[in-house]
Amino acid sequence: MSASSRRIKFVSISLPVLYGNHAYKLTPETRKATTPQDHTHEWTVFFKPVLGDIDLTPLLKKVTFKLHETYENPIRTVERPPYQVTETGWGEFEIIIKLHFHPGVDLGINEKNFQIFHALKLHPYNPQHPKRENGEVHSVLYDELVFNEPTDKVFEILTKKPINLIPYKLSSPDKRDQEYIRPDETDELNRLDVYIEKVKDEIAHQAELYKSLEQEKIALTQ
Repeated sequence: MSASSRRIKFVSISLPVLYGNHAYKLTPETRKATTPQDHTHEWTVFFKPVLGDIDLTPLLKKVTFKLHETYENPIRTVERPPYQVTETGWGEFEIIIKLHFHPGVDLGINEKNFQIFHALKLHPYNPQHPKRENGEVHSVLYDELVFNEPTDKVFEILTKKPINLIPYKLSSPDKRDQEYIRPDETDELNRLDVYIEKVKDEIAHQAELYKSLEQEKIALTQ
């Protein structure tokens, strides 16, 4: 077993992510000549880490978005960030976002991929909320990918300190009813940094202890 594929026992690492969609009502100015006449909205479905400085390409081979079967080529594949798909339509439906990891990367339970089910939103959550002129809707959800007993390689990728620790913010104060965020993300990351250092110290201690025991074992057999 190589050092990079060795699993670190009793360790779990969570990766904060955002997924969802943005939608805008089509107008005569924004509608293209190729847009079907019955389509009322343009929307973008996406998946991304909370912190934009984190590069997921060492972990993710690709991300697929499964749209409604009425769309041409309903399974869209994106191999590089930004992981998103933009389309037009008139109805809401469930989109399956599937994460495909590189070989050797999984969630610690032999999962080769991970699925997220997102309900496409074209209309505001609260019908009594004042409508925006362009019908703008943002459905943004927070989740965490938990890697149990990650390999040394995955541990190194996920514990690299990002350059920017600014948490995700509301794009506008009046979107609180439509955007779901974790406001204390920075505090959580700072706490994780402390625990990560403790884990690293414990791993180093256990490695030294193991080395010492091996040397004692060799000395007894001589």
